[in-house]
Amino acid sequence: MESWRRRLAESITTPEEIAERFGTDPALLAPVARRYPLRITRHYLGLIRSVGDPIWRQCVPDPQELEDDQLPDPLDEERLSPVPGLIHRYPDRVVWLVSNECAVYCRFCMRKRRVGCPLRGGDGGTMHEALRYIAETPQIRDIILSGGDPLLLDDEHLEQILARLRSIPHVEIVRIGTRTPVTLPERITSRLCRMLRRYHPLYVNTHFNHPREITPEAARACARLADAGIPLGNQTVLLRGVNDDPAVMTRLMQRLLAIRVRPYYLHQMDLVRGTGHFRTTVWTGISIMEGLRGHTSGMATPYYVIDAPEGKGKIPILPDCATLQGDTWLLRNYRGETIKYRDPVG
Repeated sequence: MESWRRRLAESITTPEEIAERFGTDPALLAPVARRYPLRITRHYLGLIRSVGDPIWRQCVPDPQELEDDQLPDPLDEERLSPVPGLIHRYPDRVVWLVSNECAVYCRFCMRKRRVGCPLRGGDGGTMHEALRYIAETPQIRDIILSGGDPLLLDDEHLEQILARLRSIPHVEIVRIGTRTPVTLPERITSRLCRMLRRYHPLYVNTHFNHPREITPEAARACARLADAGIPLGNQTVLLRGVNDDPAVMTRLMQRLLAIRVRPYYLHQMDLVRGTGHFRTTVWTGISIMEGLRGHTSGMATPYYVIDAPEGKGKIPILPDCATLQGDTWLLRNYRGETIKYRDPVG
């Protein structure tokens, strides 16, 4: 067994293990863990300094997850799936959900409905359907591998996917979305990077949410990917009690650049069931962006976006893309459509 697999097998998976370390009541967490899976790697657990701190909030179950009445799939991913596991929202690109497993099950996950559950289809037939659809749809030029976390696949399985995609003439670039540099940096091995560099142009988007996640181990993992010629971007989610502070967000973005990771998106929380306690107002995000612009490098300033409900796509919160009427935001997407978005917090 590879060392990263052993480290993954050592993860915390029960409320009792959390209680043993932090002195909490496991009975409060057990119903949540039964509904939404629990897994925390030893590396990520070691970043917690106290109960309720920004790292704790991201990975430890919270009874508030069971009190939220939003939709499980507000982005309409299931409707936008022409074949199982493939989401075709934009004309020239698709998201392919190649894994349902993550090293840490984030409590704010946009796919709480499926991550950690059996993969729909669950066999090579699903992979064949996705590849056939991509091959038969020539306007698709950009593939985003997501999940779950694609880097929890074995090297051989991941390479099989990349090789098949590279054999399709109209596929120009492949992107991989992964949180393993943050949660399981041991996964970013020299062997993995040697394999990935054979499939350029290849991009990796990481997911750091707090400056404390940028550990020496995470920095080394990102350096290995960057040294393999892979451009690195970062997508941060705006989370109440984690990073909803201009000083915290500024430090995060600055430290990302220092480890050769370019800030890409700052996401407003999706309206996913079980995540309501993480949501901030849109004004909070705007104030954070105002705190970044002009106060740090433009390279450290991501796009602040809302992923509009019903599969309408990501919309940047800019003066010409968002206006407020009463308690409702009028958002204009890439098609020029106006979408009404009622801020559930403010």
